[in-house]
Amino acid sequence: MLELTLADARRIAVNAQLLSLPRPSSVVEVVHDLTLLQYDQTAAVAPSADLVLWSRLGSGYEPASLAALLERRELIELGGMIRPASDLPLYQASMAAWPADGPAWRASQAAWVEQNDACRRDILARLSADGPLSSRDIPDTCVVPWESSGWNNDRNVVRLLDFMVARGEVAVSGRRGPDKLFDLASRVYPALAAVPVEEARRRRDARRLSSLGVARSKGQDTQVEPGGVGEAGEPATISGVRGQWRVDPDLLGVPFTPRVALLSPLDRLIFDRKRMTDLFDFDYQLEMYKPAAKRRWGYYALPILIGDRLLGKVDATADRKSDVLRVAAIHQDGPLPLDEVVAEIRDLADWLEMDLELPRLVE
Repeated sequence: MLELTLADARRIAVNAQLLSLPRPSSVVEVVHDLTLLQYDQTAAVAPSADLVLWSRLGSGYEPASLAALLERRELIELGGMIRPASDLPLYQASMAAWPADGPAWRASQAAWVEQNDACRRDILARLSADGPLSSRDIPDTCVVPWESSGWNNDRNVVRLLDFMVARGEVAVSGRRGPDKLFDLASRVYPALAAVPVEEARRRRDARRLSSLGVARSKGQDTQVEPGGVGEAGEPATISGVRGQWRVDPDLLGVPFTPRVALLSPLDRLIFDRKRMTDLFDFDYQLEMYKPAAKRRWGYYALPILIGDRLLGKVDATADRKSDVLRVAAIHQDGPLPLDEVVAEIRDLADWLEMDLELPRLVE
């Protein structure tokens, strides 16, 4: 069993997430190595996928390049995630086996899809004849409404399309403004041979561990990704941290050259809040859903990475009417090299093509 210090584990994680030096050279390299970008359109500063790419590539990153890769199908959107098209074979067998190859709670989803099979077949016929279409273009002919805690109540076509994507029948083919466009999967996905379910699961675990560097064997599954990495990599302990961990052996002994980075609130380095706390001892939540009076750090605060430590948050908002990036505060959890942090904030403003408004404390 490998024994890692906490500093070793943090540096492996930061290297794996391409947040050390040297910087990666292309969008394709970043998405391949991270395995996914979350397609979230909240743009208090910039959409998360763009922020993640900027934090790795720097101000030379152009959002149009991501759109072009999606249009050329070098990248695909799957389940709200942007993934390399070359990874599609790792998911196709599970799609064909849906819901069997997945958590038990998917059985209720499959039952609802079966109850609305006539609507499902109608969607396939409409897409075949007129696709790509948005959910707004498709009439709701479901006989059993979808029920949830409130957010998705009666969003029958949207939910059915989500499940049809999970089944591999339809795919996101593009966007019209904020709306997804759907088409038959056979028209969108490249013609690649599916990897059998068990082998695909092992390879997905290995890819996930490679992107994280160090991760727990088991964790809380989400709608997005499994919470652990199974038996991928090598078993490890981390000094001062409980639990069973796995480490990517290819990242052991890799030199670590630190830099300063500002992160999206949905960045994979911090997305698993338990892992974030275990490795970085960092107190952070995305506060956009909290009342303003209860926010400690801001609506869309950007975590500050200094080398292998998370040491603060930047409360920033992009005012697009005035073309100004407004920084309300720089919250310090530990000693910050303010000159370097401000330089990174200036780089963010330059990338956004905005003027910068800083609090007087750091001007």
